[in-house]
Amino acid sequence: MQNIDTIDRVLLVDDQAIVGEAVRRMIATQGACEYRSLQDPLQAIAVAEEFKPTVILQDIEMPGANGLDLVTRYRENEATRDVPVIMLTGKEDPAVKADAFARGASDYLVKLPHPVELVARIRHHSRGYRMQLERNAAFDALQVSESHMKAEINRAAAYVRSLLDPPMTGAIEADWRFVPCEALGGDVFGYHWIDEDHLAAYVLDVSGHGVGPALMGVSAMNLIKSGSLEREQVLNPTRTLQALNAGFPMSRHDGMYFTVWYGVYNRRTRELAWSGGGHPPSFLLRGGKLQRLESTTYMVGIVDEYDAPTERVTLEPGDRLYLFSDGVFELHLDGGGIWGLENLEAFLESNPAEGILDAVVAETRRVVLKGRGIPDPGVGAPVAWDDDFSLIELRFN
Repeated sequence: MQNIDTIDRVLLVDDQAIVGEAVRRMIATQGACEYRSLQDPLQAIAVAEEFKPTVILQDIEMPGANGLDLVTRYRENEATRDVPVIMLTGKEDPAVKADAFARGASDYLVKLPHPVELVARIRHHSRGYRMQLERNAAFDALQVSESHMKAEINRAAAYVRSLLDPPMTGAIEADWRFVPCEALGGDVFGYHWIDEDHLAAYVLDVSGHGVGPALMGVSAMNLIKSGSLEREQVLNPTRTLQALNAGFPMSRHDGMYFTVWYGVYNRRTRELAWSGGGHPPSFLLRGGKLQRLESTTYMVGIVDEYDAPTERVTLEPGDRLYLFSDGVFELHLDGGGIWGLENLEAFLESNPAEGILDAVVAETRRVVLKGRGIPDPGVGAPVAWDDDFSLIELRFN
């Protein structure tokens, strides 16, 4: 942060040397103060840029320049734009006063005022100017800090994205859309073949925003896909959620917990087994109708004893499974409330399956902008959702 000088620095611009000496003596009692008087008004801007006054005392009628015009020039100059200017002149004229204030003067005194009054005015305006400099410096430092933090969050978001599984083709197709919010939520998701017959798919959302939740989400994802769990665990949604609950107690992770939906598809029996821990339901789309595959228990990490029942459903050729985080549907509306799960469900049912992921992104983007009262900046313009947007589609051909 910029080091702000605490000393009053007074610049007098007056063509009369006797006035300069009189003012010097009047403010000599002020204590910590630097004073400079200037008789040539044509040098006022250059001297002010070099001296960096915290207050300028300005005469009006001077040879070669008009003090009112100098006020205008002070306000047009970057270095002196905000420096308080006290008009110190022999003109007691309301019209001149009005003109001075209109041009940006901060105060008006008829010379020579009582020393007590002059010192009080100098202190008042100088203190106000230094406080403004401090606020500006603090704001600049905050902007630098926010810029650095945003860069770190963007790097973390790029790291999370790099870990997500690529689109999958074949008998089972998979694709996704991921839009991290500005603060970066704790969303991660994925799908992978456990063996030649079993496909695991999951989505996970850590509480809170920032790098901490994102890294916790990555750690949980690594536990699922790294092979650290036994094969019997990853094939069983109940045991997978229990392993996650044992590995990530909120008491050891700064109070963070997460929701998760985890499913395993057996392509020989066409059975999908799943368990959900406090996560929004997944949607099974069949023949244009959606079926909700609800969570079966509460969030991961909040209690030691954790039961996570497994549910099952048999899939048919052409079925599509949608996994998502709450950032897809918890969108604020302009009249209050949220867009909601029902609107997402209706949108998925009423739109063609081809290109549905991009269609959901476009629709929720429209809802986000409308909820904030922001005109659409156009296709491709960046828009920040309130939370991470994670939407995954699996097609069973």
